[in-house]
Amino acid sequence: MKDSLIRECIEDTRLKIKMSDEKYVDKDVIEIIESIVLAKTKETGLGYRDKKEIIDIVFNSTRKDLDILQPYAEDYEVTEIMVNGPDNIFIEKNGKIQRVNEKFSDCAQLEEVIRRVAAKVHREINDLNPIVDARLDDGARVNAVYKNIALNGPILTIRKFPKKSITMKDLIMFETISPLAAEVLQKLVQARYNIFISGGTSSGKTTFLNVLSNFIPPEERIITIEDSAELKIENIDNIVALETKNANVQGKGEVTIRQLIKTSLRMRPDRIIVGEVRGAEALDMLQAMNTGHDGSLSTGHANSPQGMLSRLETMVLMAADIPLDAIRKQIASAIDIIVHLGRLNDKTRRVLEISEVESFKDGEIILNPLFKFQRLEEKGIVINSLLPTGNKLKNTDKLQMAGIQWKDILNE
Repeated sequence: MKDSLIRECIEDTRLKIKMSDEKYVDKDVIEIIESIVLAKTKETGLGYRDKKEIIDIVFNSTRKDLDILQPYAEDYEVTEIMVNGPDNIFIEKNGKIQRVNEKFSDCAQLEEVIRRVAAKVHREINDLNPIVDARLDDGARVNAVYKNIALNGPILTIRKFPKKSITMKDLIMFETISPLAAEVLQKLVQARYNIFISGGTSSGKTTFLNVLSNFIPPEERIITIEDSAELKIENIDNIVALETKNANVQGKGEVTIRQLIKTSLRMRPDRIIVGEVRGAEALDMLQAMNTGHDGSLSTGHANSPQGMLSRLETMVLMAADIPLDAIRKQIASAIDIIVHLGRLNDKTRRVLEISEVESFKDGEIILNPLFKFQRLEEKGIVINSLLPTGNKLKNTDKLQMAGIQWKDILNE
């Protein structure tokens, strides 16, 4: 009964007229909706809570871009919203994925939400342009796939980011990283080591990149380059934030990460931060790191530090036909440190390994693991910890230039 009442209220002629009139603010609209809902539910025997729920749903459906998803978008504990067709909605809340009871009435209602979101960022989604990547006003990242390429209906994925930036203290409290490893990374960032963060989907790479970025000295000039702007670097005044742009419906106007990296080199950056490399732009990023832009940071998808190196080789080959040894030499000279993150079975995100890219020898890149995640058991209690391997940092030139001693960091 409730579903049919909701549809009746949304389709009410008076409501449609009022919704098209921009002079009405939200308060006016709620009053209009309340009068319609109360009139239609007068003889139904529904209680106050049910009526309030109908009012909220109708308001979100007619006034809010995300319709029935709006409450989850406004819930700060929800970090991901996943819509697999009109009948299957999932959220990630406090690190756990759960299915919710709400459903879209049909594909058309879900498509309307997707079109609204796309229109707000001047994008278009239809049978000819079936994929949209966008960013909402609050910084949330949106991906939508149209029904002609998604067999179970339109797909909508929204990744939210906290209003308050996560700090290294927060990551230590969450046990994502150990205090000692955090101090080591802080010193390496300050000493201008080039750091690459690897990990699987939803392992926390962007969050970790943001945390490391806030260790950069405030007097430096930073250029950030992203597909969808997510970084929130708060301690730097001299910052330029660049974002890619998709082509319009005529296929014109596209601006790629490769183009942004190239133009950033003419902006006198002290450091360049590339949100994620996933293609030919890897070559431009490595060249930037190798031409005086020490202290640069980036991320990429991989299952291990060694896997990240292999992926970088493949991505560079997308840009140019270069001998493999030449690519590996360039990677080894460009990247100093790889931080690898992962998501465990208990859904917690952890730093699993911190390795130094030591050298290129006999056709292979040599990694020097500095910290590794270990699961220990003491007296029946399982302890997860990121522990030093005992290996010393081999390339200490940048630390010495910054007046920092490796042994002092580790209190040796």
